[in-house]
Amino acid sequence: MLPSNLTASLTGGVPLAVDFDSSEDYFIIIFQLLFAFTAVLLAGTVVICILATRALRLQNRFIFMLNTSICDTFVGFSVYYLGLFDVREGFPSRNGTFNILPSLLGVNVMTFLFAQFDRYFAVCHPFMYTRFITRRVVISVNVYCWFHVYAQTIILSVCPLSEAIRVYVFSIVALQIVVLTKLVMTVKLYVVARYQLERDPPSADKESNKESLRIIIFVVISFLVLWGPSFINIVLRLLTGGGLTFRNEATNVFAIMARLNAVCTPAVYLWGSPALREAMVRIVWGRVCPRCRRKRSRR
Repeated sequence: MLPSNLTASLTGGVPLAVDFDSSEDYFIIIFQLLFAFTAVLLAGTVVICILATRALRLQNRFIFMLNTSICDTFVGFSVYYLGLFDVREGFPSRNGTFNILPSLLGVNVMTFLFAQFDRYFAVCHPFMYTRFITRRVVISVNVYCWFHVYAQTIILSVCPLSEAIRVYVFSIVALQIVVLTKLVMTVKLYVVARYQLERDPPSADKESNKESLRIIIFVVISFLVLWGPSFINIVLRLLTGGGLTFRNEATNVFAIMARLNAVCTPAVYLWGSPALREAMVRIVWGRVCPRCRRKRSRR
């Protein structure tokens, strides 16, 4: 076991998340390191592939994928702090980041919501979509997601504690509306994918729309499943004073589940998009492992 003063000195004043006095402590650290590495690897790969492939950058749905993947890459890097050190976000905070790192999940929440509306109008109202939803509009929407979330974070950090708590509670209420909207849109997109697209004649656009709807539905469902327990626990703590509390972010099972979206989301992107997988083999893994690239070209 490392003495607490030694641990604090080795980490620049912020102690490690665990004391290394049991096997569980070693498991937590190893898990957090593997998790952070996997998130950065997967999400970073998606970012590189989209930025390096012009055909992908020109499609609106890949701009949304790019935004969430950038966010997931930052989440992966954030685990090196939140998952390894004695950090507790929220109210009260301990060695926190003024909710800067946890707010990355908020950026993903808003991006997924706008992506759902984007796919709905692209499939159900294609003429209006091609006329009004330009690439510039989509990029502006993605930038707005970052501005909205971090403007709120700045307000929380500069307000007095009593006012910050009120704003925080209001944001949780607003988030419930967003989550409900996401659920409704997920059902709506499933109905569109299941019935409307089946009536359309075979075409490249039909296959592209089916692919994009399948990806967004799987991504949103996995996001809500992993992030839902943390959200419910926060609501319970605010409304009833109950809920579960954890020593720090490294041992917070609900927060870990929410951050696991940084691994699941890019994995779903790669699973659901043949164009993205092809770009990954060509741009990333083809350079790391030329043999893999040759095997792919033979197929």
